[in-house]
Amino acid sequence: MHASNSFAPSAPTVMVVPWADPLIDHSGHEVRSQYVELFWLNILGPSATWALRRLVAGLDRYPLGYELDLDETANELGLSYSTSTSNTFVKALQRCVLFGVAQPVPDGLAVRRRLPTVSMRHLSRMPAGLQARHAQWTVRRASLPDLERGRALASVMLATGDEPEVVERQLLALGVSPEAAVLAASGTALTS
Repeated sequence: MHASNSFAPSAPTVMVVPWADPLIDHSGHEVRSQYVELFWLNILGPSATWALRRLVAGLDRYPLGYELDLDETANELGLSYSTSTSNTFVKALQRCVLFGVAQPVPDGLAVRRRLPTVSMRHLSRMPAGLQARHAQWTVRRASLPDLERGRALASVMLATGDEPEVVERQLLALGVSPEAAVLAASGTALTS
């Protein structure tokens, strides 16, 4: 890890701000999605994945950023925290930086709300079963009925005020294909 990419907080709190990346924000996978749980968890590890989800949940509440109490958040996640960099919570945050899902900024971290598709380099290190599941995930195309169902469900959820990220997660939980869920939640026109 390069010094410029390291994260070593010196204060008991840090600022968490969104990391704007138009390409990933448009085509990436929501941090709390099934895709991230299935494939990024293997890369980040459980502590870093849960920490990332917690940071993004804070951005849902405070979209421009917020102050994060490191000790309190670590305790809530069942992790240790001290002012040294050898504690499990700071190591989890460092893994987020190492794997490009967060980056140090003055007084804190910029955090991605959506993650890119797992790179081939990381995918090649996954167990064979997970690699096969990823291949199925990425080639699965939505049928027209799946797209129509996703659009109908999403329109109701969006009309009642649900955020697109929440709608996408709910559609996936209801068995809508990933492609249809992303298209429907974003309001993208469905064409075939």
